[in-house]
Amino acid sequence: MNQSGSNSGSRVNVPEARGALDNMKFEIARELGINFKQGYNGDLTSRENGYVGGYMVKRLIEQAERQMAGK
Repeated sequence: MNQSGSNSGSRVNVPEARGALDNMKFEIARELGINFKQGYNGDLTSRENGYVGGYMVKRLIEQAERQMAGK
């Protein structure tokens, strides 16, 4: 938790990126065969949610590396 007491795990530092991140989340969930839906996903296991988040991080790192390499 941050100093204000709220969980900062889902905070988007660049608000304009929220839509793209949401699209990425649903695309990755589809690729993994996870039934992710808009809104509440409490019926999913921690493992399923973790897979989606982990693959998002992996893909974002790959994109940043390509961008830094000038590709």
